[in-house]
Amino acid sequence: MTEFVLATYHIRADAATIAARAQGIAVEQSVEMPLSAITDARVLAEVVGQVREISDLGGGVFAVRIALAAETVGADAGQLLNMLFGNTSLHEDVTLHDFDLPAAMAAGFGGPNLGAAGMRARVGASRALTCSAIKPQGAPVALLAGLAGAFAMGGIDWIKDDHGMADQAYGRFAHRAAACAAAVRVAARRTGHATRYAPSLSGTLADMRRQIAQARDCGLDSVVVAPMVAGVATFHALVRENPDFVFLAHPSMGGAARIAPPALIGKLFRLLGADAVVFPSYGGRFGYTTTVCADLAAAATGEWHGLRPALPTPAGGMTLARVGEILDFYGPQTMVLIGGSLLEARERLAEETAAFTRAVASHRFA
Repeated sequence: MTEFVLATYHIRADAATIAARAQGIAVEQSVEMPLSAITDARVLAEVVGQVREISDLGGGVFAVRIALAAETVGADAGQLLNMLFGNTSLHEDVTLHDFDLPAAMAAGFGGPNLGAAGMRARVGASRALTCSAIKPQGAPVALLAGLAGAFAMGGIDWIKDDHGMADQAYGRFAHRAAACAAAVRVAARRTGHATRYAPSLSGTLADMRRQIAQARDCGLDSVVVAPMVAGVATFHALVRENPDFVFLAHPSMGGAARIAPPALIGKLFRLLGADAVVFPSYGGRFGYTTTVCADLAAAATGEWHGLRPALPTPAGGMTLARVGEILDFYGPQTMVLIGGSLLEARERLAEETAAFTRAVASHRFA
């Protein structure tokens, strides 16, 4: 029995042309050739994409649901993205809005290693979690390690590298990871709180494997990866090779893909193994609406083929004054990330971080 991956596209078109556009996408995303040239009956019957549904959303936009043969994906994360939106992403009037896949395929990709519950267990907390980022790029490693130590003294749960930190000459990965890990360990011993530090991976798959080994040697168990920069197949390989690690997925380049954020960040990143998905929340520096944010958080946490929930991590201009509002909006299954706003406290960073962690820990949900 043929199994299918189901892809839903939003297409700008008119009623007179939408059926032809839908059929064109079904062919493009499956066999990419004229059907009249195909002589194999099985390919025509089972591999050619099938238009399942066309819905008029109004305003010249249609939702088109297409079934694509699951056998064309295999177990390859890159091929999954290719089959969902490869050539069709070149059409500026089409967005990949959503997708689903057979339960066995989802199980094969695996989802998060630890997920939301595992991340809470790592820091001994049952509440919403807290996170911040060390920056700026270009700062000496000693300064960054000092920031990490101050964050940890404030009792924060997760500290991550800014996603722009790589293996630059002014801050080699191995040096930065070791220095920040040591600073966090010292602070954690003083506070009694198991703060985690996640350095940012970069480079080739071989580079990232080496960096994870270096992080492990420093006693770390968490890293940050930007799947759309690293490549989804690279990200997936790293997750599966390191089942004891927490993977925080950064959304960098996610806006260039014309894939709806709930589908990309909430579902695909989770499917491939993100334990936490960082995304720009409404009201910050980026333009996500409350609807998009709510849908993304639901995609990350909702029941889906038995995969562990990923932890939604709203970020991008969050402030201490908004902690209550953000928690009420996303609920207790979230990790709030405040970066630059905390760093503005400068020499009072530990105290401001402590105020942040107290605000989250003391929040009472309605």
